Amino acid sequence: MPNDLFLKAANAVHRNLLKLSGGRVGGNLSSMPVLELITTGRKTGQQRSVMLTSPLQDGDSIVVVASRGGDDQSPAWLLNLRDNPDVQVALQGKPKQRMHAHIATPGERARLWPLVTADHKNYADYQTKTEREIPLVLLQPARA
Repeated sequence: MPNDLFLKAANAVHRNLLKLSGGRVGGNLSSMPVLELITTGRKTGQQRSVMLTSPLQDGDSIVVVASRGGDDQSPAWLLNLRDNPDVQVALQGKPKQRMHAHIATPGERARLWPLVTADHKNYADYQTKTEREIPLVLLQPARA
């Protein structure tokens, strides 16, 4: 599992590549659209940004996987959105939009996990590396 410093550096490079290219470079990774997820820090109240891939879009929901590469620790962004589900998402370098996040219910996960892993085997591999059940998160357009 890469360390936090490496992950933060990779996120910064990817974010800047998307921004500088106007979304033309870096909008897809491993056949998945890339998005910037902006959460509110659960301890600081400050905005936090992370670059993620979405292996599945389900209706108006964008599905992301809280795998952290199969680490036993949940990613910080998951804990942030658990405490404050109002987020912003910029999909493939497009303008940010307000969204509402929720961790998939057991029923949603049972339906969506096989769809995610059918096309993206790396997530199934990540699940074998950890005892925790890797959560799926659904990002949905915010209602006014």
